[in-house]
Amino acid sequence: MACRVEIVALFISEGHDFKGRHGLGRSHNEVSSQERVECITGKGIRGDRYFGYKNNYKAQVTFFDESVHESVQKKFSSNHTPDLYRRNIYTRGLNLNTLIGKSFKLGEIEFEGVQECTPCYWMDEVVAPGTEKFLMGQGGLRTRVLSDGYMRLGKVELIIHS
Repeated sequence: MACRVEIVALFISEGHDFKGRHGLGRSHNEVSSQERVECITGKGIRGDRYFGYKNNYKAQVTFFDESVHESVQKKFSSNHTPDLYRRNIYTRGLNLNTLIGKSFKLGEIEFEGVQECTPCYWMDEVVAPGTEKFLMGQGGLRTRVLSDGYMRLGKVELIIHS
């Protein structure tokens, strides 16, 4: 199956805001918007906090649906920017949950869809109370990188293999 998908935003951060911070409050590491990112097989996005984190790590690159971001803004009367979710690749026109358990090529890069990015209680702190519950089932997609390449903003072809 092939279709066109739009990459609307690309984000990386060198540091963790939430991981290992239970009871300590959030860190405030910069999340930088990119026009292109380099994905490396088995490692993730060069320059991101999860790059080379663990062998076979299930969240080397994370995806988020722009329409979910827009729904959160509407539901919680918020004008927050999408980098608050701390996902890497923001798409439009793609149901991310359909990619769980499948390998796919997006643009020039092969990925394996591993599982949903389950939202955590931090979402209630950074957006609004109730955000974690609202995001259940639509928190994004965790993936492994299966081939090297660059992801760029704009329309790209999606090919689902299995």
